[in-house]
Amino acid sequence: MALVVLLRGVNVGGHRTFRPAALAKQLEDLGAVNIGAAGTFVVRRPVTRARLRAELVRRLPFDTEIMICEGDEILRLMSQTHFENEPVRADIVRFVSILSKRPRSAPSTPVSFPASGKWLLKILERDNRFIFGVYRRHMKAIRYLGTFDRLFGIPVTTRNWNTITAIARVLGKG
Repeated sequence: MALVVLLRGVNVGGHRTFRPAALAKQLEDLGAVNIGAAGTFVVRRPVTRARLRAELVRRLPFDTEIMICEGDEILRLMSQTHFENEPVRADIVRFVSILSKRPRSAPSTPVSFPASGKWLLKILERDNRFIFGVYRRHMKAIRYLGTFDRLFGIPVTTRNWNTITAIARVLGKG
């Protein structure tokens, strides 16, 4: 099965910038497909996680966290209804955060930020290494996403639900 690579904190605010399409081209022998500009790739040919990680480290011009998932994990996420009780609105963004590994402890869900007043970000649920939530299109909401490393005790990267859907399309489902 294909592997999905999610790089953490790249091409954001002018930091750790690179050209994902160029990296995908360098990894074409692995069948790499670039998904957007945030450092998300589907690797369609068989490769070990260790070799893939080594190739990425060798080719990236900076150090960053590299999260690798099985394509089957993403397809499983698509088959579930994590957002069924959340209305689709232009001012609300659905997201999935991917933990670098399973956390030792995690907050109970659902949880909203801030804890009182109008919510800006809600964690709806956690499924193994995946956190599902929604946030309002507001600059302060992004700050709450930045606290996930501390909240879960491990590195975390976040993608819009639309990116997860695009990954599923490349994997052939969705």
